Amino acid sequence: QVRMVESGGDWVQPGGSLRLSCTVSGLAFGKYAMGWFRQSPGKEREGVSCISWSGSTTYYSDSVKGRFTISRDNAKNTVYLQLNSLKPEDTAMYYCAKIRPNCDIWLSSRLNDMDYGGKGTLVTISS
Repeated sequence: QVRMVESGGDWVQPGGSLRLSCTVSGLAFGKYAMGWFRQSPGKEREGVSCISWSGSTTYYSDSVKGRFTISRDNAKNTVYLQLNSLKPEDTAMYYCAKIRPNCDIWLSSRLNDMDYGGKGTLVTISS
């Protein structure tokens, strides 16, 4: 059984930083691309970032490019998302997912083509 546990969400002021973690069990973590997406009330689900199985290639949505950094540690079955220069519009529940297609395809056109099941971690940005 695949299990994903996200953590690291918190309330921070605009301009602040957070580091999210997602630890995965029950699958061959190092074989799959992994991604982060976010969901907030009244808004569509948004793909935020994706990283290839090896960690050599990363992708970002335009809304977070230059501010967020995705990374992974395959020895720890964990994917990370460093969030810097946070804005109120970054407020959302953040989830990690196993990505089925290539990262660029997932982010651009097949956002629902993923497997996820964690409870997410809440990021709140406000002053």
